[in-house]
Amino acid sequence: MSGRAAPFYCPYCGDEDLRPGEDGHGAWECGACNRAFQLRFLGLLARGLRRADSAEDRP
Repeated sequence: MSGRAAPFYCPYCGDEDLRPGEDGHGAWECGACNRAFQLRFLGLLARGLRRADSAEDRP
């Protein structure tokens, strides 16, 4: 696994004109809408995700 994953598009305008930001790890800047944003991995969910129609939820 690589140390740095790059976003494919801006979460605000959808453009692909992104470059790494100067604010540290995970910071990105969009050249199209002039917004800066940061991506972070928070961790894994201990319980995992449950689907609403899973067999465990049925009586």
